Amino acid sequence: MRTTPVVILDFGSQYTQLIARRVRELGVYCEIHPFHRKAAEIDKLAPQAIILSGGPASVDEPDAPMPDPGLFALGLPILGICYGCQYLTHALGGHVARSPVREFGRARVAGSAEGRLFRRMFEGASEVEVWMSHSDHIEALAPGFEVALRSGDGVIAAIQDPARRLFGVQFHPEVHHTPRGRALLEAFLFDIAGVTADWTPSRFVDDTIQKIRAQVGDGHVICGLSGGVDSAVAAALVHRAIGDRLHCIFVDSGLLRKDEAPEVVRTFRDELGFSLTAVDAGARFFAALGETADPEHKRKTIGRVFIEVFDEAAKAFSDARFLCQGTLYPDVIESVSVRGPSATIKTHHNVGGLPDKMHLALVEPLRELFKDEVRNVGRELGLPERVLMREPFPGPGLAIRVLGPVTPPRVATLQEADAIVREELQKVPQSDASRIWQSFAVLLPVRSVGVMGDNRTYDEVCAVRAVSSVDGMTADVFPVPHDILGRIATRIVNEVRGINRVVYDITSKPPGTIEWE
Repeated sequence: MRTTPVVILDFGSQYTQLIARRVRELGVYCEIHPFHRKAAEIDKLAPQAIILSGGPASVDEPDAPMPDPGLFALGLPILGICYGCQYLTHALGGHVARSPVREFGRARVAGSAEGRLFRRMFEGASEVEVWMSHSDHIEALAPGFEVALRSGDGVIAAIQDPARRLFGVQFHPEVHHTPRGRALLEAFLFDIAGVTADWTPSRFVDDTIQKIRAQVGDGHVICGLSGGVDSAVAAALVHRAIGDRLHCIFVDSGLLRKDEAPEVVRTFRDELGFSLTAVDAGARFFAALGETADPEHKRKTIGRVFIEVFDEAAKAFSDARFLCQGTLYPDVIESVSVRGPSATIKTHHNVGGLPDKMHLALVEPLRELFKDEVRNVGRELGLPERVLMREPFPGPGLAIRVLGPVTPPRVATLQEADAIVREELQKVPQSDASRIWQSFAVLLPVRSVGVMGDNRTYDEVCAVRAVSSVDGMTADVFPVPHDILGRIATRIVNEVRGINRVVYDITSKPPGTIEWE
């Protein structure tokens, strides 16, 4: 059983997963657990450090989340972030109160930067920029604590009890908007907790292959391969472990992007040598969708038909006893989240689970990984970069990007427009800090009157969206140059019959959502 060097207790913050991602980026394995996990259960994980996340509650509320008091008896170094900092104060005898000065957004902090937690963060600087998100403040310190940092408003920004290795910060070191937050996490993990950075893709691949072989033995495994990064890397791990005893099934719903179906077959069957069965089920999906325009009904219909098609194709492999799925760590976290399961949200990109009647045991080789870690594992396995950097694509496919009824002509129209959008945006110069994370076209349920040459037209309207993201948790509008937007619009109107107007969607992605449609 793998030990867990760092345990993160979740108090409901939208940033909790970011804390784990930052710790993993430093080469340290960590896990997120609900705040109410018993201290004895945490102790069995053999952690070397504990991080308490932020959260929306106030510590003096009757139903405020409170961990097992036995947490402190474990004698481990603890870092409390935002609510976690306030909880440390409250639980150990200090006082937290509503603040007359709320702090949200960017702030600058300064103070005693000589302590081991802050030395790296303040190297060469007398004050640093941080990201605040709180309306409560520490009014009285708990015994043994001292003020380490204050914000420009004089509010306590960080506290510490070095003797007991207890630390708290009111800001969020895990977010991109705290530029030196990584240095603080490094100091906590390596200087204070003495954790070893040994969480690497190569080690994960070796360990996971051994686990798959132990679980599967001489059995056969079925995998629903979509061509996306999650299913591709999951399949590659199983294929590395058991070879041709893995049987991949690719369902072509007719709702994929232009030329995507033949590309998946060419890549995985011809280039990578996977055992792959491709099922052309487009007509069946279109027949089931009919004239429905309701997005939720589309998703459920597509999920039902997908299960039926997959189940029928899987009967050819009657000796298979296992099903490979590309479940990721965020899915595991959400299933036990203090905020409750997110099944409703996930219908945006899920097409449903497989029926119990298949009686297949699950093989989930990626359930410990975040998306960026999945890509790194894929590189370790030698998968093509075009597969690993494939833009996120919702399970229901283009059906939810065709607003209104989904018909073969409308999908074909959108496929052509979408291909132009992605082709042109690949020409945009991008830096790591401003990369297009997702871009696509949407066919709107409205028509526009226009004039092309000497003829009046009455055709459909296409929306174009492009967003950038550092971590996939939040996203903002990508600043596409106007000349490229103009070229996209001109090409779509000229090359795609049925569209006479193109609009650019400037909606940002809200925090906390998993997929952007």
